[in-house]
Amino acid sequence: MLIIIKILGLIVGFIVDKVFVVSEELGMTVRKKDFGEWYLEVVKKAGLLDQRYPVKGFPVYMPWAVFMIKRITSMLEQGLEQSGHEPAAFPVVIPESSLRKEREHVKSFEKEVFWITHAGQNKLDERLFLRPTSETAIYPMYSLWIRTYQDLPLKLYQSCQVYRYETKMTKPLIRGREFFWIESHTVQRTNEDAKKQIEEDMKITEDVIEKKLGIPFILCERPPWDKFPGAEGTYAYDTIMPDGKTAQVATTHNLGTRFSKPFDIKFVDENEKKQYAYQTCFGPGVSRILSAVISVHGDDKGLVLPPELAPVQVVIIPISVKGHEKDVIKKSNELCAELSKCLRVKLDNRNYRPGFKFNEWELKGVPVRLEIGPDDVAKKQVTLVRRDTGKRIVVSDGEAKKEIDEIMKDIFDNMKARAKKFFDENLREAKNYKELKEKLKQGGLVKISFCYEEDCAQKLKDDTGAEIRGPVFKSNEKPGEKCAICGKPAKKVVYAARAY
Repeated sequence: MLIIIKILGLIVGFIVDKVFVVSEELGMTVRKKDFGEWYLEVVKKAGLLDQRYPVKGFPVYMPWAVFMIKRITSMLEQGLEQSGHEPAAFPVVIPESSLRKEREHVKSFEKEVFWITHAGQNKLDERLFLRPTSETAIYPMYSLWIRTYQDLPLKLYQSCQVYRYETKMTKPLIRGREFFWIESHTVQRTNEDAKKQIEEDMKITEDVIEKKLGIPFILCERPPWDKFPGAEGTYAYDTIMPDGKTAQVATTHNLGTRFSKPFDIKFVDENEKKQYAYQTCFGPGVSRILSAVISVHGDDKGLVLPPELAPVQVVIIPISVKGHEKDVIKKSNELCAELSKCLRVKLDNRNYRPGFKFNEWELKGVPVRLEIGPDDVAKKQVTLVRRDTGKRIVVSDGEAKKEIDEIMKDIFDNMKARAKKFFDENLREAKNYKELKEKLKQGGLVKISFCYEEDCAQKLKDDTGAEIRGPVFKSNEKPGEKCAICGKPAKKVVYAARAY
């Protein structure tokens, strides 16, 4: 029996080593071995960002990444516009006086902003700053535009880049000093209207991030000490990365009247009485969402992209043999022209070895590879290769389009299921502090009963680096008698995690 166990161990070890060797032969760090290094390599080698720009935290976004950023942005914009939002564009510069109107807001952001002090050789009378978020740019204008209840609700959004002097270690797309996002800002008549708007934001987020991109998340209400500066309530969407840390990919905020009062956003109601408006803001982090797609779906060969997001959905690789080049290229061009009518197709006829091309397009995450050789021409067939599983499928020319459509649907379903399985496996539960610390080492989100006191949350952060992410939105789950950290009476069930 012992001999059999040893033999099995050697076989398993051989298989694992083989996986590592294959990954390393492709020039990639094994994802499970070192996620951080793998992530940086993928971002660089797949041609997403170039970090050699001579200002730290400001990478150059390359075409492959920009296409996906625009695609994610478009998905979110469509959801916003279908729910009555209209696009707008506000200036990137904001006067210092506007920042200082909301005390809690300025306290949080004044250390993170990039200041503009001069124009040419002239010192400005009032400092300006680059938007870290746009409440202080947008709300002075709202106070001019809104007069009566008939002007409400006002629902505007802008897709833009924002700038924050991030003092922590920067990481491409996950944490930087310039990043892409969308921010919507609404003005409502009542707090109930604001709450309905927040739930609308949540549906948009679910429709895009989970249903179109296959990224599972948990929606938590941030505790009071971790809410958006100036908000009454913050609701955040956290996914779990392969290293067990969580990434916040979007937030929605109930601002109540905490911004309408300092910015004087009032309306005259039906009784001709002036009322302060209620406000919300919603911020899907497009750069963060892309980082989650890269991280959650990727493998040891590189990116694995959802077909709806991929810049190239099908890559055609001609495999020429001397004497048959014209026939192979002719068929490749014909198929490319036909498939391009309804898919994003790339014909790779560069003078490189097929194996090099296979590896490159796998690294870039193209969902389907279509191979055409002399035998395929003769037999009127093509070979399709799935990026997610590597499975090869031979189909007739006439069935290629139909088969590709079915494969791409199955690829996304498989990606989504695999991501959900990983997410669910990394939801844990702890009854006491010792157990909590052990389970945090395993990564993921750990559910505990909690006293809901900031001092207790700070103790957890000091001891472990983990944070209280908050209770699940609208959860009615009852806590145990004692807080898992301090032993005091518990008030809520919350999740804890190490976060980016």
